[in-house]
Amino acid sequence: MASTGFDTSELARLARQMGQAGEDLRRQVKPFLRKEGTKLKSLTAREARKVGKKTGKYRKSIKRGKPYVYGGTNAIRVYSYAPHAHLIEEGHRMVTHDGREVGFVRGHHVFETAARNFFPRFQADLEDFLDEAVRDL
Repeated sequence: MASTGFDTSELARLARQMGQAGEDLRRQVKPFLRKEGTKLKSLTAREARKVGKKTGKYRKSIKRGKPYVYGGTNAIRVYSYAPHAHLIEEGHRMVTHDGREVGFVRGHHVFETAARNFFPRFQADLEDFLDEAVRDL
C-alpha cells in the first residue's frame, strides 16, 4: 500500500525566514524613525528661521524626541522646550503692562508647516525602507 503525502519542509523553512525577517524589521524601525525625526527637526529649524527673530533661543530649543509606541504604532516627535514656543506657533494677544490689549500677533505655525512639507518626503523614505526590507527577505 502506497501512501501519498506532502513535503512541508520547504514551507516550514519559508515560515522561519519570514519570522526572522519580521524580527529584523522590528529592530530597524527605531533607527529609521530617529533618522526621519532628525530630518524633520532640521526642516522645522529651517522654517523657524523664517520667523525673523534673531535671538536664537527659539531655534535652539527645537529637539527630536525618542521613538515610542503611541496607540499601537511607532512614533517620534519633534518639539520645542522654549517657554514661548506656543506663542510663536499659535499667536498671542499684545498686552501693555497695565493690562490693556493693543493688538494680536498671528501665529507662524512653524511645526505644522514643517510637518506638512515633510510628509511626502517621509512617505518616499518609508517606501524605500519597506522595499529594502522586502528585498532582504
